[in-house]
Amino acid sequence: MKKTVLAFLLALSLAPAAALAQVGVVVRVGPPAPIVEHYGPPPHPGYVWFAGYHRWDGARYVWVHGYWVRPPRPGAVWVAHHWVHRHDGWVLIEGHWR
Repeated sequence: MKKTVLAFLLALSLAPAAALAQVGVVVRVGPPAPIVEHYGPPPHPGYVWFAGYHRWDGARYVWVHGYWVRPPRPGAVWVAHHWVHRHDGWVLIEGHWR
């Protein structure tokens, strides 16, 4: 019983942090245009190119170079990082597998 109560209290205390993490950082200045990266063929069959993107480092945008990666499962589709304009500024939507 004690373990269950402690687990519940821990989960309850982490909930606000998880909610904050989903909101992300709002940047008032829009991101620069993406840099066009030239890349060769994949290093192995089936690899997917993770396109580069601008991330916010707290003071300015910094370019993160793209790279090749193997999908986690057959048929997985990579949704690239992208910036979305919301109310007061710009929010980075992290790349993810679908």
